Amino acid sequence: VQLQASGGGLVQAGGSLRLSCTASGNKFRITLMGWYRQAPGKQRELVATITIGGIINYTDSVKGRFAISRDNRKSTVYLQMNSLKPTDTAVYYCVADDRIATRYWGQGTLVTVSS
Repeated sequence: VQLQASGGGLVQAGGSLRLSCTASGNKFRITLMGWYRQAPGKQRELVATITIGGIINYTDSVKGRFAISRDNRKSTVYLQMNSLKPTDTAVYYCVADDRIATRYWGQGTLVTVSS
């Protein structure tokens, strides 16, 4: 499985961005897709995940501001990020899990939120 993410960039605090990630390869084995992020000097952390059945999980810090969605026909996951804060600045990584719990990582896309 290969993951191609896009949509990062520079935005002012309070603004919005939408990330996209499309899976290719053995994409029919994917059960879960989502996003992690890693801020400078910090550990990588979960942002949001969504299963093929639509079960969603968010980290507390993004609840009410971010929305994850998925188009199973396109093997694509989206992350709509609203009310962005400088603390959201990080490299965002797309992830996908397959049926045997192998996790795949995308290349990362940088989100920078200026104050």
